[in-house]
Formats: sequence, structure tokens, C-alpha cells
Amino acid sequence: MGAESDMQAAREILHRVFGHPDFRGLQAGVIGEVLAGRSAMAVLPTGGGKSLCYQVPSLVRPGLGLVVSPLIALMADQVQGLQQAGVAAARLDSNATLDERSTTWRRIGEGELDLLYMSPEGLMQSAVLERLSNRNIALVAIDEAHCVSQWGHDFRPEYRSLGRLAEVFPDAPRLAVTATADARTREDIRNELRLADAREFVDSFARPELQLSAERKSGPAHARVEALVRARPRRAGVIYAGSRAGTEQLAERLAAAGSPALAYHAGLDKQVRHDRLSRFLDEDGAVMVATIAFGMGIDKPDVRYVIHADPPGSVEAYWQEVGRAGRDGQPAEGITLYGSADMAWALRRIDEREVAPEVKQVQVRKVRQLYTMLDGMGCRAVAVRRYFGEVGAEPCGHCDLCLSPPEARDATKAAQMALSAVHRLGGRYGRGRVVDHLLGKTKDVHPSEAALSTFGVGSDLSAVEWRTLLDQLLFDGLLHEEPNDGRPLIGLGEGEAVREIYRGARKVEMRAIAPPKERASRRERPAPLADAPPELQALFEALRAWRKGQASQQAVPPYVIFHDKTLLDIANARPRTLAALGEVSGVGQGKLDRYGAAVLEVVKRGGEAEAA
Repeated sequence: MGAESDMQAAREILHRVFGHPDFRGLQAGVIGEVLAGRSAMAVLPTGGGKSLCYQVPSLVRPGLGLVVSPLIALMADQVQGLQQAGVAAARLDSNATLDERSTTWRRIGEGELDLLYMSPEGLMQSAVLERLSNRNIALVAIDEAHCVSQWGHDFRPEYRSLGRLAEVFPDAPRLAVTATADARTREDIRNELRLADAREFVDSFARPELQLSAERKSGPAHARVEALVRARPRRAGVIYAGSRAGTEQLAERLAAAGSPALAYHAGLDKQVRHDRLSRFLDEDGAVMVATIAFGMGIDKPDVRYVIHADPPGSVEAYWQEVGRAGRDGQPAEGITLYGSADMAWALRRIDEREVAPEVKQVQVRKVRQLYTMLDGMGCRAVAVRRYFGEVGAEPCGHCDLCLSPPEARDATKAAQMALSAVHRLGGRYGRGRVVDHLLGKTKDVHPSEAALSTFGVGSDLSAVEWRTLLDQLLFDGLLHEEPNDGRPLIGLGEGEAVREIYRGARKVEMRAIAPPKERASRRERPAPLADAPPELQALFEALRAWRKGQASQQAVPPYVIFHDKTLLDIANARPRTLAALGEVSGVGQGKLDRYGAAVLEVVKRGGEAEAA
């Protein structure tokens, strides 16, 4: 087959199997490269259809498509979705029984499988590689490829061994895919996976459906999270907390307040995790409070918000985690709570790691870049896209900073005062004492301190404003905190940067402190069906109720049957024939054969009810 006929076959499979009219973004380019037998690397945004870039070629090229994936949940999710579409897919992982493994190997031997999913640990066993090396491999896809890089945000040492696949399967094109990788991480991926000569596809990181916001912690984070969840009833959400104990405490608080919240972390019993994940996937308005290990393999499309009760460790992690909201393309939110104590904790964790100094240096820089973005005064979406090297990004128009641009004030003189005060106090005190010193309100002040030139020089600012400025100086690396057994002490930060402030060669701008009501105001984006006519809403809900029944019978998440967007398109189109239903995006031939008659019956009943 030639390149043109290969792409024609790929489009036919896209429509017949997956129910989509055509490829989006860079998908066609990536798929064309793989179909030509050439390796490639693709960086496509979350929700950008990365999986189709290896699923479709696996169905076009002869042989078995081999997919390397880091999480069992990710593999299970994709395999279930493929099976619903009529694709012969399977996974080999630690959860499989001996009978299941035997059946899968038999199907591989008889050429019955189109796609096989494995973890890097499982695949790289000598016996497994030997068995697979005797099979015709259509392609090798390495999903979540950022895990191979020590410069990335989710480095996994076991991924480093995957470079050997170039030797084991020399005739199979290899495709590395990820949603988040800056230039240095991409270079590391190419080197480690032996893709130096492979073509690189990097799509825009824009996620226009996401409304981003961030706010400094001004009190207990759990209380603020509860208020945010209360304001979003009956919406599916994911809340990230920095510790296992934090997930439990926050989930209990939300449940006590009437929210269907569940905690999820690696310390839970395996069956408990499975049951809670199933409930989250099955229920429309479930809320999962989890550590960052949760979500990488979860393709629940109707998550309406992601809240970081504790911020992530990098812009890459942030973008991947907030990107788990709005995968259906409908409006969703990413809300982050942060503070200088969070940054200090992240920096301490890096300092404790046994990694090379140059790796620590990069990780520290990534932390600071995250907090610079969170505490910035320009469009958040633009800041993220620029971080990943994207040029020409325009303000999104709906993040918190676009809707209510903060008023900036020149705080260079105040910053000089604060840095001088910290210097003269010798790094022996915490933030509260430094603020009291600047305001001249230190209790039982020693005469030597009262005699310092910085004592009481800051009366032009309030205590809240001084604390805000100290936070900003910490984010900027001009100050740093020593842990001191939970009672952090403030000292001067990067020497040259501090000297630039003293000389006036560097300007410091600080957000003006807004009144609480103004700070809390935000424009709500409409829900997907907010303005839809009642009959459309009724049919959409009837289709969802039918889907829920099917999912319950099959013990699969509802969205692997049909996404909400597909159901909404069906409700809008009101098809009367199987041919018309087959034209709806997301309805492939396998699902048309399996569910077509039942869906048409639901649509018919909805029309009759409307007429009555």
C-alpha cells in the first residue's frame, strides 16, 4: 500500500471503528509517519487524541500493536474502550490471573489480537521479549513518554530500559507520546528512547475549555476547598492533596458537608481503591480527593473541575492534572490554592532526594517557575503555553487574571526594606516576627533590635500587605525559608538577585490587596445544557439513563459506551435510522451494531413523549 492508500485506510478505520469524521490537529501527520514505517515523537495536549495516533495505525498495519503504559488503570480504561468499539485488545499486567494470561498469550500466538497493553516492567522481562520478538509487531507505542526523562515531572527509572526496544523490534516503528514535555524533556526522551532521527510533532498546548484560576492561601485550605465544592453541586471533580492523610481528612470533611467525596491513595487496600475508582467513574457527580498518583489513566470525560488543595511540583504536573477536567471539550475549571509554605515544602523535598546536583538544580527551577506562574499577573494560559515554548499565544480571556486583571503597584522600595530587615535580623526569625519588626510592633523588643534602622520603617503598609510581599519575595527566590522543625526561619535568597534589588536595578511589583468581595468575584461559565430547550435536556438525560443501565450490566464506566458529547449530539440530531445514527461523531460501526437499535428506541420514546 502507498502513503495515500494507507491514509485512506486510516480514515476509514477512524470513521468505521471510532465514529469520527476526520483526524484533528496533528493526528494525521503523526499517523502518516507511523504508517510509513518511521518512528516519531508526538506531544499532544490532554484530550487531543494521543491514543488514536497508535490505535489507528495498529489496525492498518499488519501485526500486533504493542503499547507500553505506566499504570494499570490507564491500560484497563483504554482496553475497555477499544473492546466496546469492537477492537481485539487485551492487557497483560499484575492483576491478570493465570487463565487470563494464558488466554492472552494464546490469542497473540494465533494472531487474534490487534493491540496489547503492557507495563514497562512487564514488557522488559527477557522471557516476554523473546516471545514477542517472534511475532509480527505492527508498532511499539510508548505512552506517557515523559516518564523516561529525569528532567520531567514524573520520572520512572523503569522507563529508561525501553531504549532497548529499538534492538528487539528493529523493523517496527516506535512512537513516543505525551501531553507535557518542555524542550529539555523532549530532548531527553529522544536520547533515551533512541529516537534521535525521528520526526517530532508538538501541537499547541491551548485548552480553551479550561478556566484557570489560582489564589493564595489565606486560611485553612480545607475550608476553602469545601466552599469551592459547595458552589459546584452535582458536578464531577478531582481534588488533589499533597499527602495521604490530607486526602482522608479532606474527603471526610466534604462527605460530612453532603458531598459524595471519596479518598484515593496508594496506602488503601487494593479492593477499596478499585471500588472507589469504579464509583467515581460510574457516578455523574462524584468527587475524588486524591494524591497525584490518581488520574493519569482516567479518561472520565465529564470531570468539571480540578482543585489543587496543595499545588503540584511543576508546570508540567499542573498542566497534566488540571487537564483531567473538560476532556469532553465542555467548559471546566482548574483551581489552585498555593502559598509560600507549599513552595518551601517542595524545595525541601528536592533537597532530600539522592539525585545528581544538576538534576536538583533543574527541579528547583521548575518549582520556582510554577509559583511564578501561579503568582503572576498575566494570563495563566499564556504563561503555561510560553513555558512549553509555544509562541504567539493570545490571552485566553476567561482565566481569573484576564477577567479581573490585578492592579500592580511598585513595591521596590518596600522590597528593599524587607530584605534589609531580614539581613539585619540575621535569619533568626519567621515571617510574623519580620512583619512585626517592620511595623515596629515587636512585643518586648530588645533595645538592640529597636536600634536597628529597619525597626518600624514599614508603617506605610499593613501587616497583610507585608505578608503578601514576603510571600512574593519567597516565590521569586529573593528570600528563602529554613525548615527549623516546623517553625520556618526567613533568610536572604539568591545573592546577586538581592543585590540587584538593593541597587534598584531590578523592579518589584506587588498586587494591590483587593477587598474580600472583589477578590472572590468571578464569572461563571455556562454549563453545557444551561440554555438548551427542555425537550433536548430531557432526551439527553434519557440517553444517559439508558447508558448507565448498560454500563451497570457490563461493569464498565459509562463513558466507554458513549461520551456525554456523543449523547448530546444524538439528542440534537434525533436520528430515526441506523444510517443517520452512524453519522454522529463517536458512533462507530461496532457500537452501531451493538447499541444502535436501543438508542433509536430511546430517541423515538423521547420524540413521542414530546408530542404527547
